[in-house]
Amino acid sequence: MLFNSITFVFFYIIVTSLYFVFPYRFRWVILLGASCYFYMAFVPVYILILGFTIVIDYLAGIYIEEAKGLRLRKLLLLASLVANIGVLAIFKYFNFLNYNIDILSGKFNFHNPIPYLTILLPIGLSFHTFQAMSYTIEVYRGNQKAERHFGIYSLYVMFYPQLVAGPIERPQNILPQMHAKHPFNYNLMKAGLKLMLWGFFKKLVIADRLSIFVGSVYNNPELHNGSTIVIASIFFSIQIYCDFSGYTDIAIGCAKTMGFDLMKNFERPYFATNIQDFWRRWHISLSTWFRDYLYIPLGGSRGTKGRQYLNLFIVFLISGIWHGANYTYIIWGILHGLYSVAYLIIKPHLRNKSRGKNAAALVRAGNIILTYTIVTFAWIFFRANTVADAFTLIHNLKSFGARPFIGDGISNFAHSLLAILILFVVEYKMEYLPQKFNFYTSPNIVLRWGTIAFTVILILILGVFNGGQFIYFQF
Repeated sequence: MLFNSITFVFFYIIVTSLYFVFPYRFRWVILLGASCYFYMAFVPVYILILGFTIVIDYLAGIYIEEAKGLRLRKLLLLASLVANIGVLAIFKYFNFLNYNIDILSGKFNFHNPIPYLTILLPIGLSFHTFQAMSYTIEVYRGNQKAERHFGIYSLYVMFYPQLVAGPIERPQNILPQMHAKHPFNYNLMKAGLKLMLWGFFKKLVIADRLSIFVGSVYNNPELHNGSTIVIASIFFSIQIYCDFSGYTDIAIGCAKTMGFDLMKNFERPYFATNIQDFWRRWHISLSTWFRDYLYIPLGGSRGTKGRQYLNLFIVFLISGIWHGANYTYIIWGILHGLYSVAYLIIKPHLRNKSRGKNAAALVRAGNIILTYTIVTFAWIFFRANTVADAFTLIHNLKSFGARPFIGDGISNFAHSLLAILILFVVEYKMEYLPQKFNFYTSPNIVLRWGTIAFTVILILILGVFNGGQFIYFQF
């Protein structure tokens, strides 16, 4: 089920109403049943995959906690991780690996007898797999008690607002909330609905409208000149941000209306002043997951500088692989790994010399533009259908002076620019003027409700209601 569908609107109203109508002891049943229905709206049979990993990790958590001896605890944790990673490997990477075996076999005149699998990738597989793994790892580390209530643990993995695209929660945050009583709270309901409204605006008015122009360029890279490619790449950087952060806003807002507090996943990443700052702001739940469960176990910043650089590069390489079984994602991960290592190398040489206010602002603006530029360049590989397409797009940048081709109509292009302007104004205000112009929460009732009504009108007039699923559902 897609958030940007009328079906979800009715689903949300019914589920939230039932959640508050039923007594506390039945609420987990309501949410778990709703989450199963939500997930089965995509491919019903894939609920069995979730069921398999849920049973494995539920038992593993209990046995890890009760096990005597470090060796047995490690074996139990390993069994849990192998089960989760194994599911990922089969459904997400098997055909990609088989394709590479085909190529390698051909070079040595061997026949590869392994058949390809004709299966669809389960929606959001990487997200709920990583959330499940964080549970058993935290139980193993002693930071989380094993959950004995099978229904509550199942809900931890399947909680429908963040089931298919995060945020990737930690058990310490979400499991206690699933045991807590959440009485109806008008302020939380109001705040959650406003956040959902902003999320719908970002998805329907910005992301799905920009995707029209982006798709026309990236699906036909050989037909476009440099000016068009630059515009499409800038549009895509905003599209993917609004698509993913829009989903996150809807998810967090939806959970908030029922009293749940999900972790922040975005914090205005395009105002980042360096690549390290960007990754503190972009997909926070994933970047912190890799930090806690991969970077630090690899050694983190301990040891030699070379070892630190290698650890960081490995994290971004695996992050690229996590996003998909395609060399485009791997190159994207490699680029961010190189960016991050390069920044660590030059960081000690950056001096904070005392400057005037205006000079400091110019330096900050320059850093933001530079960071945005290198991030957007990497997005070319992320969005391109193939590596060859990505290099075609980069090659065609040399015709930068040519007039851009607005193939999807000047009206859509103008509406896209208007939507981007609104986004920039709102994000700028949140970044630099957080205490001023709080339109959604203004004590002035006319201003507050006028802003809400204006947002709804823009969604109805400019929204694209056939834009399809969220980009990160495929991961």
